[in-house]
Amino acid sequence: MSLTLYDISIPPILRTLGNLSVFLDNAEAYASANNKPLSAFLEAKLADDMHPLPRQIQMASDGAKSAGARLAGIEPPSMPDTETTFPELKARIAATVAFLQTIKPEQINGREDATVDLPLPNGKLTFTARDFLLQFAQPNFMFHVVTAYALLRSQGAPLGKMMFLAGASPPTTV
Repeated sequence: MSLTLYDISIPPILRTLGNLSVFLDNAEAYASANNKPLSAFLEAKLADDMHPLPRQIQMASDGAKSAGARLAGIEPPSMPDTETTFPELKARIAATVAFLQTIKPEQINGREDATVDLPLPNGKLTFTARDFLLQFAQPNFMFHVVTAYALLRSQGAPLGKMMFLAGASPPTTV
């Protein structure tokens, strides 16, 4: 069996969203154990011109659901960017996961060469579905996940490389 467009898109995104939720769980536990206000995590920025944690998670969610929807040729659900608390951010991640779980392999596989238009304020970018995933969607999604991870780490959350890679469970090997 060969590797498919579905295989390299939806399952890795789902796993990474699960890991992102674990990052939030660990940051909450750290804050509780160290009497640190969660606001320190929620307001943290890596640079003045970068978004804080809630917006990074919202953009990771947007990137994930939009990637899945565009690859499947369907519309992504609308999610207003109103989350300001850890429970709301975890609910946003869970809603994104729930949407992506509705996308079946047959909706994506065979669409590798389908046209994907990405609207921009001053025009659009046009890709094949394969190039959209590999050149835009995955890097964009991972940028926001990595930034959320870095924000939590910068505030003391005890996250490590294996947690980034494996979340709460190590990957299975054959």
